[in-house]
Amino acid sequence: MLNYKKYELGNLSNIKETQENGKIFLHDILSLTGAQISINCVNKGFKEPFTHKHKQNEEIYIFLKGNGIMTIDGEKIEVKEGSCIKVMPQCSRTLINTKDEEMQFICIQTKLNSLQQYGLQDAEICS
Repeated sequence: MLNYKKYELGNLSNIKETQENGKIFLHDILSLTGAQISINCVNKGFKEPFTHKHKQNEEIYIFLKGNGIMTIDGEKIEVKEGSCIKVMPQCSRTLINTKDEEMQFICIQTKLNSLQQYGLQDAEICS
């Protein structure tokens, strides 16, 4: 058994043609055990079909391309390429692509307060 798993996403623009709702979840594909990660590519005019919140997972959105509006607890927040947004579990959220181009973003879900070590704190130098 390998100690790693690799998956080729290919061109992110192809995700919207090949995956339902322009979203691919990496949890099952990579057998993730500490996070859910979705890669998203949505067409112009995209609007999430619902507002949602989570029971225990915070979400981190990293916008790679496009522009839009995230509504978090009723507050409208502009997002664009390079925007990074953290949303606490109890906050309601939704997203709209407001421009005439596709929007690409990564969404990472992880259990609130579960990170115990990171960076060099969690590293062991091997050479």
